[in-house]
Parts: sequence; structure tokens; C-alpha cells
Amino acid sequence: MTRKRNRMSDEPRSMSITPAYMKYAEGSCLIEVGDTRVICTASVDYKVPPFLKDKGEGWLTAEYSMLPRSVRNRIPRDSTKGKVNGRAQEIQRLIGRSLRSAANFSDFPNITVVIDCDVISADGGTRTASITGSYVAAYLAFLNLIKKGEIEKMPFYDSVAAVSIGIVNGEILLDLDYSEDSVAELDFNFVLTGLGKIIEIQGCAEKTPIQFDVLTKLYDISKTAVSKITSLQNETINGIT
Repeated sequence: MTRKRNRMSDEPRSMSITPAYMKYAEGSCLIEVGDTRVICTASVDYKVPPFLKDKGEGWLTAEYSMLPRSVRNRIPRDSTKGKVNGRAQEIQRLIGRSLRSAANFSDFPNITVVIDCDVISADGGTRTASITGSYVAAYLAFLNLIKKGEIEKMPFYDSVAAVSIGIVNGEILLDLDYSEDSVAELDFNFVLTGLGKIIEIQGCAEKTPIQFDVLTKLYDISKTAVSKITSLQNETINGIT
């Protein structure tokens, strides 16, 4: 099938990461993936949840939201509904889990890093962009703590990034935009480390169950894409350190 901007089936959308995007946050970035744009900020709080009290460990958590006009029709704010919608809750839990999987909590004791992901423009892949940008924001926040002498070393022992992949009209397509995602027969998100290890795989067949060898192919394509994303993350971080 013909994709927007004549992308190949295994070609991701253009991606850019602008670090230190928010003036007051300890770590932040703007991540742009095609027409999807997410502001990721990392804020440092000098306390931990009650279940970590006196354990000498830190914590990483995340919140996710879409601005009212990040899509064609206005989305009501959660504050007007009195609760976080189920989709946002599921995504913010995924972001938090993903980052915690690659961090040593004992390296930032009694500190919580809170990630905020605010989608300002949505065209598919907001959760994968949020995970990718959140790693950069959190890494910069940890660097800030190291420079201030509040922690001794970088808690991340591997990088974290994510990409979407699916099947549309029988063809495997990498990094789906909304027009592709909305009609996909299969929709997966791969969260991987820079070394290619699997943190989480989310996905399902919308119409027909898939064979395991197809899942293996999806992983292989996603792993190649994440390796390129990892390089961009590293370039972004190294550019301001």
C-alpha cells in the first residue's frame, strides 16, 4: 500500500527530540514523531511512596494526558470529569513500568522522579513517543542530580524506547500513523532496551490470529527501528552534556 510521504513498509516516521524544552523541569524534551508531538518532563520530589519508606530506594512514576485539541474534536479535560480516563491510566502505567525496568532504585534513594507526558498533537503512536521521550527527560533529570552531588551515578543501566508496528491490508507496517492504526488488522507496541531486550509487548489481532513466526518478524523489524531511536536518544543527551 502507498503510505504518506511514500514511506517504505519498514520505514519509521521522521523523529526529532528537543532537550531541555521546559524551563523549570529538572529534565524535559519535546519529541516529534511525524505529526505526533509530546512534551515530556521529569520532576524531582525528595520523598518516596509509603511502601518504600526506610528502604533506601527511589521511585519512578508517570502521568499521561492529551490536550483538549491534540485531536480533531476537543477532548474534555479529566478535571471536568473528576477522574483519569481508562486509556490514559493504562498508558501512564506502561510508561512508569517501562522506565522502572531499566533503573537501579538504590542509586537514587529517597527520591521520586515524576514523568509528565502531555500530548499536544496526536497522529498515532502517542504512547510509544511518550516512552521514548520520557527516557530522555528522566535521564536528564538524573544528570541534574549527579551534577548537584545528590546522587553518585546514573541509575539507568540501559536505555528505553518504543515503536508501534502492525498489519494493514495484509502488509506489515512499522510506526503506524492514525490513518493506518485505525484500520489495522494487527496492532502491536514493542518496548525495548537499547540492547534489544524486551521490556513489554502489547498487541492483539483485530481480525485473524497470527502465527508465532509473524510475531518474531515483528520483533526483528521493531528491534532495528529501536536501535536507530536509541542512537537519536544518545545524540540528544550527549548534545547538552
